[in-house]
Amino acid sequence: MNHPADRGGPTCFGITEAVARAHGYAGAIRKLPREDAVAIYRRLYWVRPRYDQLARLAPRVAEELFDTGVNMGPAVATTFLQRALTALNRNGKDYPDLTPDGRLGPQTLAALQAFFQARGRPGGETVLLRALEALQGERYLRLAERRPANEAFLYGWLANRIGSAG
Repeated sequence: MNHPADRGGPTCFGITEAVARAHGYAGAIRKLPREDAVAIYRRLYWVRPRYDQLARLAPRVAEELFDTGVNMGPAVATTFLQRALTALNRNGKDYPDLTPDGRLGPQTLAALQAFFQARGRPGGETVLLRALEALQGERYLRLAERRPANEAFLYGWLANRIGSAG
């Protein structure tokens, strides 16, 4: 598919031609095998950012970060998690503030565990997922303000996504 409003160029299964080439695919992008696309998604957006490790602790949060990471990059998605956890730590009473560096490491995982201990489940998880969606939505809104071609995507995302994770 090659949507004129999408700056990423031709895609198949959401994988851009450039990404497919970088991962060894040499054929026509429209003929990218599904299993190749799945392998790329798994490697780039699940294993590399360590969401597979996060999923052991919080599967719904890992799924949300995966989805956000596919659209914005895993570093952005992980930064959203770090910002949200810091904003929800009751001024450092539950766990220390995090540095939003976009890397999922021991401090972020420990903060997430402490968040769940302090806020419980499923209520705390629902609030955290809403915070992640809010951050993603704000970024999409900013992108649409800067580039009107993004407005259609923003509308569809708001209409079909917000509130569905909670």
